[in-house]
Amino acid sequence: MSAHADMSILSLVLNASLLVQLVMALLLGISVASWTGIFRKGFVIRQEKRNTRRFEDAFWTDGDLGALYREVSEASDGGQGALARIFESGMGEFLKVRQQKPGDVSAMLDGSRRAMRAAMQREMDGLESGLPFLASAGSVSPYIGLFGTVWGIMNSFRGLASVQQATLAAVAPGIAEALVATAIGLFAAIPAVVAYNRYATEIDRLANRFETFSEEFLNILQRQAR
Repeated sequence: MSAHADMSILSLVLNASLLVQLVMALLLGISVASWTGIFRKGFVIRQEKRNTRRFEDAFWTDGDLGALYREVSEASDGGQGALARIFESGMGEFLKVRQQKPGDVSAMLDGSRRAMRAAMQREMDGLESGLPFLASAGSVSPYIGLFGTVWGIMNSFRGLASVQQATLAAVAPGIAEALVATAIGLFAAIPAVVAYNRYATEIDRLANRFETFSEEFLNILQRQAR
């Protein structure tokens, strides 16, 4: 086998020690899970942004809140998005309190505010699910790869103890296969960190839109309750 073939990535992985191979397999598993989470979360956030924009257009175009509430309540598939569900919670609580305590504007608004806050927290928990894994993958993967690298280099230098003359050709394959673990760790970490930062920013923007809508909706309810 030629020297070039011996130093190929595949050969380095196959000829690595068992522990280094286990580290590489763990990092590859983290990378696959990370990319799966990245694509899934990206789809969810894009869908949520479309649903939010569509509901905002419907809310500000149609002045009949009762009709909009009935439309949202009758949607059984829940595909209208988080903002629609927040609106449904706030409007439903407002109508319930108005029926129980007619004329008590403060109770109506407080009940609607609490209902929307609880609904928003549930929606944010759903949107943020999966982000902790990306954060963990981005922070831990380089250290796992570094562990494999350190172990591989230790094995290479231990092997030099049994030879009379140490040469670069003798130690280079072991060091190269050890460095592959660090490369795989970085390959798993970098996309996870980039995706986490991007998705966290987009979720924060959605949260701001939800909060702004809730305040504007409460102002409308206050005017209608008088």
